[in-house]
Amino acid sequence: MVSMKDIAAACGVSVATVSKALNDQSDIGGETKEKVRRTAKELGYHPNSSARALKTHRTYNLGVLYKEESGSGLTHDYFSGILETFRNTAENSGYDITFLSNSKKRKDQMSYLEHTIYRGMDGVLIAVADYRDPEVVELLSSELPVVTVDYVYHGRISVMSDNIAGMEALLSYIYGQGHREIAYIYGEESMVTTNRLSAYYRFYEKKGLAVREEFLQRAKYRDSYTAGVLTSQLLEQEHPPGCIMYADDFSAIGGMNVIRNKGLRIPEDISIVGYDGITMASQLEPQLTTYRQDTVGIGSLAAEKLISLIENPRATPISQYVMRGKLITGGSVAKIT
Repeated sequence: MVSMKDIAAACGVSVATVSKALNDQSDIGGETKEKVRRTAKELGYHPNSSARALKTHRTYNLGVLYKEESGSGLTHDYFSGILETFRNTAENSGYDITFLSNSKKRKDQMSYLEHTIYRGMDGVLIAVADYRDPEVVELLSSELPVVTVDYVYHGRISVMSDNIAGMEALLSYIYGQGHREIAYIYGEESMVTTNRLSAYYRFYEKKGLAVREEFLQRAKYRDSYTAGVLTSQLLEQEHPPGCIMYADDFSAIGGMNVIRNKGLRIPEDISIVGYDGITMASQLEPQLTTYRQDTVGIGSLAAEKLISLIENPRATPISQYVMRGKLITGGSVAKIT
């Protein structure tokens, strides 16, 4: 087995220099780093993970808790985008990723925290979870470095999409197109939903408009069927809305199908908007007006903050980081003159 001593001899440098070069430390010049890395590759050097763990007291293994209830799994565009960027950023820093499973699916009945200890994880990203679950609370209350996505927990770093700014951007655009009767089919109870609903009420208050409570309907995220049923009910009201907002683009597609089955046109007869900015939304006819969330920024920042917590905990502030997205104006909102 090739060692750092072999690389040092081949390069004519010290073992300490080889170690620093392979770990990308700043006090080693770029030319030396390149020479050491090239030589290590040519000699077939592979770092010993056990020795590395003993020396650094870290396993370079990050846990990911992703318990998504809609059944979409890793096909969920929003979270898959976040997790893919999180994985790439972590791997570029030398970390591996392991998904956590809870006791209900494990024969050994280990909780989330027990699983992290068993696997020797250095830290955990909580991407999606039921924060009322005692196992999740136990994990959040532990001394393990944890970063949450779209959820604020006291004493933990959180990275969030700016759902308030997203709703305000969509509502301002719809309002600017002349609409005043705006319905909203929102998602199940969560911090994301609470923030979006608050933004809706606040927008109407700022504009001096009365909220029609019958225009606010609850479904699940990415539930195109229920969104379609609720769309039908909204359109059958005596005074139907002129525009319907959906919790996500998949729900908007469900509404779009119902609207067309009723013989109505988008946006001439009814306007609609989605949320998330998935690729499919740009391929619809008309193109869906939506709000694209910054999944790349969220995933990358979550990885950076979690690794910083692990490697430099005293100098890493516990803060909430909010990432803004971008309004995508398609052709699904009519201009009322």
